Amino acid sequence: MTPLSILFIGGTGTISSAASARAIEEGHKVTLLNRGQSTLRPVPLGAEELVADVRDPASVTDALAGREFDVVVDMVAFTPGHVAQDVELFSGRVGQYVFISSASAYQKPPVRLPIVESTPLRNPYWQYSRDKIASEDLLIAEYRQSGFPVTIVRPSHTYDRTSLPLNGGWTAIDRMRRGAPVVLHDHGSSLWALTHARDFAVGFVGLLGNPHTIGGAIHITSDELLSWTQITHLMADAAGVVPNIVHVTSDAIAAADPDMGAGHLGDRSHSMVFDNSLVKSLVPAFNPTIGFAEGAREIMGWYDAHPEQQIVDPELDALFDRLAASAGA
Repeated sequence: MTPLSILFIGGTGTISSAASARAIEEGHKVTLLNRGQSTLRPVPLGAEELVADVRDPASVTDALAGREFDVVVDMVAFTPGHVAQDVELFSGRVGQYVFISSASAYQKPPVRLPIVESTPLRNPYWQYSRDKIASEDLLIAEYRQSGFPVTIVRPSHTYDRTSLPLNGGWTAIDRMRRGAPVVLHDHGSSLWALTHARDFAVGFVGLLGNPHTIGGAIHITSDELLSWTQITHLMADAAGVVPNIVHVTSDAIAAADPDMGAGHLGDRSHSMVFDNSLVKSLVPAFNPTIGFAEGAREIMGWYDAHPEQQIVDPELDALFDRLAASAGA
């Protein structure tokens, strides 16, 4: 493949850090545009870093100084206003613009499984997902009207060694290790796909520069399906404990904490089973190999080696106590 010049807006997050490192491994020229404040994930060796406030168009324009790229990937666009700014900045200056949407945008509750790229987009529970849908709508309209070369990628739950998948993050692990009740939504039986960022990066980078993706959407997820009960036990095994699980309905969680509840009602409470045929047809090398048992050990190994990241949120801790008490624990 001919090397591409790729601009990652962001570039040091969970997905973007793995994707930018993979792009460099494949011989592409990678530039990161961000605020230069990341401490968890360093800039990959071989990447150029430009410092700018991505929410300030003048700052971005100054940092880019009229440069053009084969591919622009915006990892930190969450609203129609963000993507509208990108359209204005990059129209006529890029061969492919990649928008990171979200698999949470798919219809909730899903009427039919597995989910495919043509599954309707509708999420009445979660504003985050509605903003992603509106952003997709704006970009597709721009593609149809002016040919703006957008590719939409919909990740599901993607993680790396720093990403604890349980509600509450380290607070949940701390509760496990103290023997305190761990709150799990509903019956813990909804199915979920956890995708390691390194696996995701293989599929994602393989889409860059591919003209067959322009104007379309592709999701990228693991094929491993686990219930939330299994996920919780795998995290507990990696933490060296047996979890004291207490089940609380998603409705009760939403009533106690609307922000947390939106993610449950709009995503986690539903079984999300994905058909990855499209990305596999476009990127034959995409074959996720990192199961979550391995991923959980990697996560716990990192946190145990970084005690400064073992941060307990006292408000969340108290919320979990209240929810557990309401369930009779």
